[in-house]
Amino acid sequence: MSERYKEAGVNLEAGYESVRLIQSHVARTRVKGMVDSIGAFGGMFDLSALHLKEPVLVSGTDGVGTKLMIAFAMDRHDTVGIDAVAMCVNDVLVQGAMPIFFLDYLAVGKNKPKQIEQLVKGVADGCVMAECALIGGETAEMPDMYREDHYDIAGFCVGAVEKARLLDGRAIAPGQVLIGLASSGCHSNGFSLIRKILFKDHHLDLHARYAQLKDQVLGDVLLTPTRIYVKAVKQVLAQVAVKGMCHITGGGFFENVPRMLGKGMGARIAMNAFPMPDIFTLLEEVGELSRTEMANVFNMGIGFIMAVDPDDVDQTLAILNDMQEDAYVIGEVSDQAGVELIW
Repeated sequence: MSERYKEAGVNLEAGYESVRLIQSHVARTRVKGMVDSIGAFGGMFDLSALHLKEPVLVSGTDGVGTKLMIAFAMDRHDTVGIDAVAMCVNDVLVQGAMPIFFLDYLAVGKNKPKQIEQLVKGVADGCVMAECALIGGETAEMPDMYREDHYDIAGFCVGAVEKARLLDGRAIAPGQVLIGLASSGCHSNGFSLIRKILFKDHHLDLHARYAQLKDQVLGDVLLTPTRIYVKAVKQVLAQVAVKGMCHITGGGFFENVPRMLGKGMGARIAMNAFPMPDIFTLLEEVGELSRTEMANVFNMGIGFIMAVDPDDVDQTLAILNDMQEDAYVIGEVSDQAGVELIW
């Protein structure tokens, strides 16, 4: 124990206690290929265990953003770890890759072992949902950089796919049908605007209940974790020749849908083909936002999109429904560049 280091704001003993508390959560994420390496300098994974002939690795990294400010205010820290995982694994999934391992990074103003445990529990929960291993991470105690009650969390994910099954946009063609998978709410995007509208401009109460939310507590609704689509999409990919996919994150439909399309192609999306979560109704009414502006920031109720041939629509919907995913036919790929939203 370094007393001088502790005086500077870094408690090594608290760090050791945090590691002890998170070990059981890490163990829950074990998958084939995971190598026991917690505590080593680098996390290890045995890729040969997957028996891929021509493996392509797909990686992604992301954070939770200012949604963390809601967690601080609510003093709830068990869900944002799920968000950190979801934002990474859903991005990797888009290319047809299955997430295989994940690493997290926590930067804290003060190491509070019980809080660290809650954060890593959320990460482990997300990894279990995504069927990927939590093989390592870093917790950095950074006094003066962060307030004692604040932290940041981010993650890094690697997935793998057979080269022949990589989805890179080349199979997308006009006339293909777009199937949307329901979001769980705001996910982890647009929270700078959400906080400005609800709390800076209109001073709503995180702990209050509002009619637009069917009398749910506002803070609980905002902390609903990002949906992880891995298990359901995995089942579809095993049975259907999916042509392309996209993850609806920051930038909404206008920024994300074109990322799945070939040059000169676009998409027509029927915005009345799926229900809009109640939180977006609240934001629309309180913030006096146009639907077009909202669709440029938020997912509006669709967190993930798959493009399939018309003959594969019924089978795809049946698989997704069997996996307890709410899925909807929301539009089609067009031969006109841009995204057209039909209200």
